[in-house]
Amino acid sequence: MTDARVPILMYHSVATEPNEATRALSVSPEAFAEQMAVIADGGLTPVTTAALAACWRTGRSLPPRPVLVTFDDGYEGVHRHALPVLAKHGFPATLFVSTGWLRGPYDTGGGLDTMLDWDQVRELAEAGVEIGGHSHSHPQLDQLDDRRLRSELILCKEIVSDQLGRAPASFAYPYGYSSRRVREAVRETGYAQALAVGNGLARRAQGPYALRRVTVRRSTGTAEFERLVDGRAIGRTFARDRALTKGYAVVRRARQVRRLVTRAGN
Repeated sequence: MTDARVPILMYHSVATEPNEATRALSVSPEAFAEQMAVIADGGLTPVTTAALAACWRTGRSLPPRPVLVTFDDGYEGVHRHALPVLAKHGFPATLFVSTGWLRGPYDTGGGLDTMLDWDQVRELAEAGVEIGGHSHSHPQLDQLDDRRLRSELILCKEIVSDQLGRAPASFAYPYGYSSRRVREAVRETGYAQALAVGNGLARRAQGPYALRRVTVRRSTGTAEFERLVDGRAIGRTFARDRALTKGYAVVRRARQVRRLVTRAGN
């Protein structure tokens, strides 16, 4: 199954009453439990990001109907609400943490809602959740100069290593944004694979540093979720998102050009 197309689910907050900053990309605890039941009842096999990438890197066979459950940022509800459900089904998952958003000695105050603390992150890791990097302060990495880019990547890796006793192998780009320069920096920092967004199925041909994910939102109903994990109608489901993303990409490129011109003139 080295040519398989694999759904990588991207979650953020799991919360009963999310704040306005996280509401759209949150799911309720009840919805998350129902979605994991869909995976279990459908005979899918959750794997970690590192396990998927290792299979594709070595040519080993994937398990039947693989699926990835991933969480970005590090919201407290991943421990409070998601972990018991994952444990009930025996599902592995991957959590990508922005180290400057977590509660503790490195907290920059940038977290958008109640965030995990490091004891909770360690409990998640001990329960079989892979802990990956998601930068330190969650910037748009492709808008940073080389010095700040590498600082974000290295600091995140060093903090996770210090707190967990092992370096993170996987990375997820904040906002899903990357570029060839960013992907090369992620590789050089020592991450073995990285996830984007793209709202499409992951394939080996995408390469280990640009694997696509599909977004799970508060508005994702059961029927839509079943289509996502089956890999059906994903293009139609996210057509509007892709149009908006392309439009915003033009705006971001124009902003970047203006910054470069301004720097050159100073």
